[in-house]
Amino acid sequence: MDNHSERDAADLDAVTGQTTTGHEWDGIRELNTPLPRWWLWTFYACIAFAAVWVVLYPALPMTGATGLLGHTTRGAAEQDRAEHAAAIEPMLARLRAATPAQILADPDLRGFAMAGGRVAFANSCAGCHGAGGQGAPGFPSLADDEWLWGGGLDAIEQTIRHGIRAPDDDATHYSLMPRFVADGMITAAQASDVTEHVLSLDGRSTDAAAAARGAAVFAENCVSCHGERGQGSREMGAPRLDDRVWLYGGDRASILRTVAMGRGGVMPSWETRLDAATIRMLVIYLHSLGGTEQ
Repeated sequence: MDNHSERDAADLDAVTGQTTTGHEWDGIRELNTPLPRWWLWTFYACIAFAAVWVVLYPALPMTGATGLLGHTTRGAAEQDRAEHAAAIEPMLARLRAATPAQILADPDLRGFAMAGGRVAFANSCAGCHGAGGQGAPGFPSLADDEWLWGGGLDAIEQTIRHGIRAPDDDATHYSLMPRFVADGMITAAQASDVTEHVLSLDGRSTDAAAAARGAAVFAENCVSCHGERGQGSREMGAPRLDDRVWLYGGDRASILRTVAMGRGGVMPSWETRLDAATIRMLVIYLHSLGGTEQ
């Protein structure tokens, strides 16, 4: 046997009979097993396909790359959006032309408005008012019957369009809870008595003498907005005080803080931010959440 035959025999694996690469680690020899031809041809085909794809589509990692076909996913998305907008435009035009009451009376418009309003609410309103309109401290619930400015269709639309304490000239809702103690209108002791009186309106007062003193201070400073019995005023945007629905908290400390330092949240004006049809859809959706006042 010549030297070449001896070397080939030395490179054969004793167990499998296959040749080895000559590499050995800790007594383990690496077999020289070629890849299947079908796998190799598939691999080469993928390389060729990738090369064609780079030329035809914007696969190069560089700004402005579009490929020979001029296709981009952004452009495709814009085309889809334009097609969708064209498809729903007839319904949107009907929404713009109809009053909220007319939308409610039309089953097709009402269903379309409810679906669109739910999406618009999630996009623009849920961040403050919660996914279900349940509200949060400082952000009113939209899913009950308590509305500072009214829960009818027209009142809801007015609030959405022009906001509350928003920079929207004279159309926005505006009310002011004074800083009674901070501005020296009453003393801290009087504020404490008024707080006790407010607690007594829903039966929670524990100091009858303080509540009686607070009633006199309340009559001089608070009745004009909140009413003699704390029933509130939608015309003034003054909340009821004789129930247990509170925007900033109804415990003694929170009420005292409100009396002493005042409150004043802001609801944005959406008229310049949302299309008129979207506002109508929001009106219908919110009306369905909050007691369905007429």
